[in-house]
Amino acid sequence: MSNETHTRRRFGRRPEQEVGPRATFRQLLPYIFEHKAVMIVVTVLSVIGAATNLAQPLLVSQVINVVQAGDTLGPLVWLLVGLVVVSAVISGYQHYLLQRTGEGVVLSSRRRLIGQMLRLPISEFDTRRTGDLVSRVGSDTTLLRAVLTQGLVEAVGGALTFVGALIAMLVIDPILLGLTLLVIAVSVVTVTLLSARIRVATQKAQTRVGDLAASVERAISSVRTVRASNATEREIAAVDEDAKGAWHMGVRVAKISALVVPVAGIAMQVSFLVVLGVGGFRVASGAITVANLVAFILFLFMMILPLGQAFGAVTSVNAALGALGRIQEIIDLPVEDQYDREIAPLAMTVGAANELVNPDAPALEFDDVHFAYALAPSDEADPADDGAGEHEPEPNPTERRPVLRGVSFSAPRGQRTALVGPSGAGKSTILALIERFYDPSLGEVRLGGLDIRTLERTALRSQIGYVEQDAPVLAGSLRDNLKLASPDASDEECVDVLHAVNLSEVLDRDPAGLDAPVGEDGVMLSGGERQRMAIARALLAAPPILLLDESTSSLDGVNEQKMRAAIDAVAENRTLIVIAHRLSTVVDSHQIVVLDHGQVIGVGTHSELVSSTPLYRDLAKHQLLV
Repeated sequence: MSNETHTRRRFGRRPEQEVGPRATFRQLLPYIFEHKAVMIVVTVLSVIGAATNLAQPLLVSQVINVVQAGDTLGPLVWLLVGLVVVSAVISGYQHYLLQRTGEGVVLSSRRRLIGQMLRLPISEFDTRRTGDLVSRVGSDTTLLRAVLTQGLVEAVGGALTFVGALIAMLVIDPILLGLTLLVIAVSVVTVTLLSARIRVATQKAQTRVGDLAASVERAISSVRTVRASNATEREIAAVDEDAKGAWHMGVRVAKISALVVPVAGIAMQVSFLVVLGVGGFRVASGAITVANLVAFILFLFMMILPLGQAFGAVTSVNAALGALGRIQEIIDLPVEDQYDREIAPLAMTVGAANELVNPDAPALEFDDVHFAYALAPSDEADPADDGAGEHEPEPNPTERRPVLRGVSFSAPRGQRTALVGPSGAGKSTILALIERFYDPSLGEVRLGGLDIRTLERTALRSQIGYVEQDAPVLAGSLRDNLKLASPDASDEECVDVLHAVNLSEVLDRDPAGLDAPVGEDGVMLSGGERQRMAIARALLAAPPILLLDESTSSLDGVNEQKMRAAIDAVAENRTLIVIAHRLSTVVDSHQIVVLDHGQVIGVGTHSELVSSTPLYRDLAKHQLLV
């Protein structure tokens, strides 16, 4: 199997998916119009610069005529020098404004893209590669800068210069102008034919860069596993294959651009030679003067220069549109709550919902809930359930794998409900549905008797603390992690909650205290410390409902006892739903829900289930280590 095939299988990428939708020039305009005030200034400067440039050949012609007549130059030379200086100053300031505005376009596009990405449904992150998303924010947005810095706005002033030079050349000698336009027409046709190929090639190149970023992100994030598996060389080879793919596509863009770039130079050289040869003959015949020929040649240079800018603008705009297509692909995706108003037109805040809550209703209730993940044919695991989501499948809306099949149970207020069952039974999916990371295919999930889809998502999640199975820790400090869900918490509260989850030693071993760094993905903490940090973060927010996804799985016996004591203390008057990993976590629960193949096969206490449910009896016999 080739490396390329290996890469495609690894990421679920298919060849026909390598090129996304193309963007249009109209989609590019909003990014530019955000800076319309600066654009107006630059345009005015372009007009002034064009006027100063067009005046220079006329002055040169006058200087030649004065010299031929034997008169003194007088102020003509100083006026010519002044125009050159003014033109240079305008050009420099215009360049600065365009560079600054180009950076502004990149910033605004990145802010918009990041804001969109972080609001996408969780299902999008299940089916997309992290590195590719990062590449869109970094590499693709950078290409938008070229629209401004490589000729698009300057082409406005260039167009004026082009038209002005064209008129002046027409007045001086229509025959020379006709020959010049013939050469230019050929170059324009050539660039037009090549521009579409540049856009397609750029889009493919950016897609390859995204593939490379995804490969690098995958290899780095799993570097310990890779090393331990002696797979370093294989991973290097796989990443190298993606790097070669990006290089090949970059070379293809360079080849096409290499055909465009010389066109302006060739047009200028051929035009110059034609004008020089034919113009010299016409001077000799007395049709035009030497001064007029010199002025014509200067106007020719002025006409060719904006033509080159226009060619550069065509190239940069097509490259930017190729990248913008990948950006717009994300921008056009629906955000997580985009259709919430259609589901529940009067979505309620917690305060409004509290007035309608039935005090006799369970804290949480599942009523005949069905759910299935959309998966590609090559996917074999559940992307959000029980730790099986480390692969990154491509979406395939035509294929769905059922995970929950008619799940019904209730979690009483202020009590602890444990979910147990074999790996893949649907336990983590239940917690994901409570958090509304996904919505049920059928059935309802109710909070206090209310369908959670009638609540605003932010209001719902403010009532729930969620500790994930892999206990993610964000790069930053202890304080940054603790205050993620509680930005207004005091340092004293942060310290108290760390003591409550037995993380006092983390504070003591670094003089920076709460400012101590935790490293990328919490690498400076042990596995058990990362889990306790995640629990501390949830406890600090003090929500009425806590969801714990196998929160003690990485703890030793001593720390598990301390953790259980901390959870017991905070569980008073709170509803806990715990995915159990060990028998010690289960036996104290008020009720236990046994799941198998997405169905509830038993509900009761530990002693009841031991006698009534064979699967639970078997799991208890093996200490629930599944």
